[in-house]
Amino acid sequence: MSDAAEPSLQERYAPRNACFGCGPANAKGLRVRSFERGDEVVAEWQAERHHEAFEGMLSGGITGTLLDCHSNWTAAVHLMRKAGLDAPPCTVTADFHVKLLRPTPTGGPVRLAARVVESGEDRAVVEATLTAEGKVRATCRGTFVAVKEGHPAYHRW
Repeated sequence: MSDAAEPSLQERYAPRNACFGCGPANAKGLRVRSFERGDEVVAEWQAERHHEAFEGMLSGGITGTLLDCHSNWTAAVHLMRKAGLDAPPCTVTADFHVKLLRPTPTGGPVRLAARVVESGEDRAVVEATLTAEGKVRATCRGTFVAVKEGHPAYHRW
């Protein structure tokens, strides 16, 4: 997936971000680490026992958070590249729909993969998957919007 020394998108562009799902500065968060790989953004993440809904299986809420944050970064980096910016705009989730297809075991890493399927000037629609043990366990489709100055999330990164 990545060399441990390679900074993730979150570490490179938002090292002080305290988001529960993807903030490098949140010691109690999930700390998703996303990386550009061709036309998709990928991540691997390992659950701990306190992330389980029941023994050996990931909570659906954690699954949704992983897909939401990873997809949000996919949109932000896409909008950055599209506009020729040096850093991604701060984006927020406008909508997202998660399909939980089957239980997600916590014994090994989960893999996240996301790609932009539609985009406009200030928004992108992203489709993502969460895979474990070689099977897609959940999917997500969401719309992520770059916020403007004055929005509470404008300076969060």
